[in-house]
Amino acid sequence: MSKKAIGIDKYADFDDWYQAVLREADIVDIRYPVKGMIVWRPYGLKALRLTQKILIELLEKTGHQEAYFPSLIPESIFAKEKDFLEGFGGETFVIEGTGTKRFNEKFFLRPTSETVMYYMWSMWIKGRKDLPLKMYQTVNVFRYETKMTHPILRVREIMGFIEAHTAHATYEESEFQIREAVGLYKEFFDRLQLPYFIVKTPPWDTFAGAEYNYDFITVMPDGKALELGSVINLGQRFARAFDIKFMDTDGNVKYVYQTCYGVSERVLGAVIGVHGDEKGLFLPPEIAPIQVVVVPIAKPEEKEIYEYAKKVKEYLVSNGIRAHVDDDPEHTPGWKYYFWEMKGVPTRLEIGPRETELKTVTIARRDNHPKITVKLEELINALNEAWRGINISLKQKALEHMKKLTIIATDCSPPVEKTKGLIIAPWDGSRDNAELLEKTFNKGVLGEIVESPIDLPNVTNYTTCSGEKASKWALLGVTY
Repeated sequence: MSKKAIGIDKYADFDDWYQAVLREADIVDIRYPVKGMIVWRPYGLKALRLTQKILIELLEKTGHQEAYFPSLIPESIFAKEKDFLEGFGGETFVIEGTGTKRFNEKFFLRPTSETVMYYMWSMWIKGRKDLPLKMYQTVNVFRYETKMTHPILRVREIMGFIEAHTAHATYEESEFQIREAVGLYKEFFDRLQLPYFIVKTPPWDTFAGAEYNYDFITVMPDGKALELGSVINLGQRFARAFDIKFMDTDGNVKYVYQTCYGVSERVLGAVIGVHGDEKGLFLPPEIAPIQVVVVPIAKPEEKEIYEYAKKVKEYLVSNGIRAHVDDDPEHTPGWKYYFWEMKGVPTRLEIGPRETELKTVTIARRDNHPKITVKLEELINALNEAWRGINISLKQKALEHMKKLTIIATDCSPPVEKTKGLIIAPWDGSRDNAELLEKTFNKGVLGEIVESPIDLPNVTNYTTCSGEKASKWALLGVTY
């Protein structure tokens, strides 16, 4: 408990702000002596697990079954899909032996699980009755990032990767699955109150071995784009590489169609960056490790106030609410207010002599909404109402954040000064025009916008950098 508040403007100095929040709010410890690998502290890990719980419930609800596949992939299996090998081979850790023994074949440490899963699927899938196959797993994956690592946002050990994989009898069924996955991710990010663009990546920047993919993109306070998750149509390329076939009802043997989609712990990094402020962390109630902190306002000898505070906490816990009583005698109530706000706790209950006498509580929201006092029997409903209000407030502020860091450039006039954030520009989908956009704005083309949180004008009213009629909006940005 070294600080009461972060006290740094995240837009003026995001790196310092972010590092301070991770440290002071006990999210992770970055001092482990392997670059890009971090230690998760209990408070941060609890927030991550609560975040993952939302997505896992959505996957289970839509018929996905959990499985587990090994971390080590023999080189002979990893190399079966040529584009995949080229796309991931350069950043995959390789194990060649032990301290005293050299293996006959290299093993690749899982950068993602297509190859190891599909090797097994070729043995499991035999007939139409085996389809659709919908699986997910929550695992750690390893990638030797050549870019600068950044805690949670770009790491070399991704420890909370939730990847889903599906197989289908027809192309139409795989397309339906893509739509289901996009809808599933939209609900997930919406429940975290995160704004996002959905983009279809250009062919030259598509996931290795895929037909096409959609990316969910948000923006951090330093103006960099952050990919929240991807939904990928793999077509039949992996099915052909791994010989995943089935006997259809018409008697013909056919290759399956496949999709995959994944989200990592960087989504929690996005929550931290988008919702936090100068006070520190601000967690949506659904993923807050402590949803309610109870602060007694009393002298040490006023035992009845402390007893009442404990009874209130027990009442909350019995109703499924994550609550904590801060009865630390060494700090003032005011100090505690700042501390728990820094930790991102969405609601605080203040209990003094009057509340104890009248069997009430005073509710304070993390977003500075006016305090209210309610009777104990009204508390659960009042908290649920407060959390609805907090989510609305977080969503509105997050959208303002997105608008603040997004520019709609309706022509190709280069900015007078360096532009911080995302740029939306007219595009015709061609690589040549994408290169012109990138040269003009000094940012990469992330893809064609298919869904935007910001209202966009009709793109056909504009022309591209090379003078052709535009047919789509391109999203440009610098990524982590």
